[in-house]
Amino acid sequence: MPASGRRSWGCTALAALAAAVVLPASGHHSEAGFDTDAVVAFQGTVTRFLWRNPHVYIDVEGTDALGGVVAWEVETGATPIMIRSGWTPDSLRPGDAITVRGHPERAAGRNYVLLLSLEKEDGTTLAQRSGDPRSSATTTDLAGLWKGRGATIDPFYELLSEVPLTEKGAAAKAQYNFYTDSPAASCVGPTSPAIVAVGLFVNEIQIGEQTILLRSEFFDSDRIIHMDGREHPESGERTRQGHSIGRWEDGVLVVDTAQFADLRSGNGTGVPSGAQKHVVERYTLSDDGTYVVIDIFL
Repeated sequence: MPASGRRSWGCTALAALAAAVVLPASGHHSEAGFDTDAVVAFQGTVTRFLWRNPHVYIDVEGTDALGGVVAWEVETGATPIMIRSGWTPDSLRPGDAITVRGHPERAAGRNYVLLLSLEKEDGTTLAQRSGDPRSSATTTDLAGLWKGRGATIDPFYELLSEVPLTEKGAAAKAQYNFYTDSPAASCVGPTSPAIVAVGLFVNEIQIGEQTILLRSEFFDSDRIIHMDGREHPESGERTRQGHSIGRWEDGVLVVDTAQFADLRSGNGTGVPSGAQKHVVERYTLSDDGTYVVIDIFL
C-alpha cells in the first residue's frame, strides 16, 4: 500500500563543512552487530590507530584480572564523522594509555567493541559522535551540503514500519536476518527511501543543466536525476538505485524513481522490493533557507 513520510536536512553544516571537509570515500556498517544496551570499559595501551574508511579502528592491549595480556579491537565511525567530532589522524599514537567505553559485540569469541568514548592520560576525552555542528548559514537554493536532523529519523522509520504488509511481506520480514540478508552488513548502501533517512552523514545536492546529482556520504551512494523531460524507459535496466527523473514545481524538486532491482530489504528493514517499487521524493527549501523538508511517497 502507498505510504508517505517526511524527513528534513538541516543547513547546519553548509558553511562549516564546506571549508573543513571534502567528502572522502566512506561507509558505515549497521550497529545491529553490537549490544547497544550494554557498555564495557577497559584500560590499555594503543598498539595501532588506523585512520581510514569505511571505519577508523583502534587496537588496544590491556590486561585481565590475572595479569594476562588481552587484545581489544575498537571500531569507530567513518573519517568524516570522526572529523566532525573533533578527531584527526594524529589524535592517537601507539603507546598512548587510554580508557575505553563501548558497546560489546553480540557474538561471543573476541574482544570487539563499538566506541562510545575514550579518555587519554592527559584527561582529553574523545567520542565517536559529539553532536551536530551548528551554523547560522542560510541559502536560497537546494544546491550544497546538508546534514540530516536526527530528531526526524525515528519518526520516519516508525511510520515506515506501520505500513500494512501482505501476508507474504510479513512472512519475509519475520524471517529477515541482518547478518545474512542486510546489504549494510557488507558495506553496501541502501536505496530510497532509507538512503534519505540517514542522519549522521552529509548529503550533497549538485544542480546541473540536464541532471541533478544526489550524493550521500553514506557508502558513497550517488543518484543521478535526469531533468531533461525524459520518461522512464519502457524496458530499461533495473538497478539497485533505480532510474530517476525529476522536475521543478514552484521551486520544489520532485524526484520520481522506478525500475529498482530486486532487493531483500528495499522497503524498510526486512521487507523485500522488486519491479513494482516506485518512490517519489519532494525536496522543499524552508522559508528561512536553513533546512530542506523531504516528503517521501512509497
